[in-house]
Amino acid sequence: MRVPIGWLQLRHRPMRLVVALCGIGFAVLLILMQLGFRAALFDSATRYHERFDYDIALFSPDSVFIVRPQPFSIRRLYQSLGMTDVRAVTPVYIFPAVWKNPWNNDRRSITAIGFDPDDPLLVTPGFEESRPLLSRQDVLLFDANSRPEFGPVADALGRGESLVTEVNDREVRVVGLFEMGTSFGIDGSIITSDDNWLRLFPERPRDEIQLGLVRLEEGADPVAVRDRLRAYLPDDVLVMTKADFVQRETDYWNGATPIGYIFAFGAIMGFVVGSIIVYQILFADVSEHLNEYATLRAIGYTNRFVSGIVLQQAGILAVLGFLPGVAVVWWLYGKAAAATNLPLHLTLDRSVTVFAMTLAMCALSSLLAMRKVRRLDPADVF
Repeated sequence: MRVPIGWLQLRHRPMRLVVALCGIGFAVLLILMQLGFRAALFDSATRYHERFDYDIALFSPDSVFIVRPQPFSIRRLYQSLGMTDVRAVTPVYIFPAVWKNPWNNDRRSITAIGFDPDDPLLVTPGFEESRPLLSRQDVLLFDANSRPEFGPVADALGRGESLVTEVNDREVRVVGLFEMGTSFGIDGSIITSDDNWLRLFPERPRDEIQLGLVRLEEGADPVAVRDRLRAYLPDDVLVMTKADFVQRETDYWNGATPIGYIFAFGAIMGFVVGSIIVYQILFADVSEHLNEYATLRAIGYTNRFVSGIVLQQAGILAVLGFLPGVAVVWWLYGKAAAATNLPLHLTLDRSVTVFAMTLAMCALSSLLAMRKVRRLDPADVF
């Protein structure tokens, strides 16, 4: 059996080993946290895009993202009904409103969504059970996963209390809950009927909507219908499949805002920091054991064997440093998700990706550190 020289050298200096593992673990933590926040940004920003019940979406080309969409004529939506394979359409009204916290009278911006309560707008917990209640005047559903600054609405309804508040200075009653969640652009949401929504926004006309949802016949090809609708409708409206709509929102947060860039840059910085730490540890170890490496070369061991010892050390550091880093990140994900209501989860794909990055980080550092070993001449040492 081969003697694990790399492990013996690392274990020979336990404090140096601990410092190295802490440094690598910190780099893993930094990379995973940045990638986790970046994934949470995209997942939370596209919640509504994913959970609306539709095959094709109509959206204004002047709209930047879904939080503050620009209106377009409802006629475009009804024109699509004349297209083959279109089964039903749903006009959707979306815009931020001002919510009054009934406990402390604080006012905050909240996303208000209006639709025909006879249409199955959303596929999300709690919505279908409460949807029939929206046929009454001045009632709404509240997102149970909204930020706590809106007040303990879910707790109050859970106790059977009657909850009356104001939205856009109009008195409304909260009659039910649904579960959606927050994002980097949405702190909370309410859903009501289209008639109630227009009462909250009396200055907005009924024939101008912010989103049109198109449902197709069973077996219809959304891409083919999308292409036909694009050729049929004027260019004052975007026609997108669900995948197109999700990608458009993702591209906005990733490219048009600095948030996606910052999270990606943070992950890169974690990789660089980890590489520097591992390089310093390995370089110090190589320098300290230069005589031993020269002896191995002098008695006939190849340069490949001696360099393999450094590479072995890098692999051991990568594995031992990755495990505590993942454990801490798993705990931090839970704390951050509870505090922000963002979808922070330690997925297998992300873990495997970061482990591969950790191996690459340590391998790169070992290649830099072993240059001194490769240039080693036993005659110069002795």
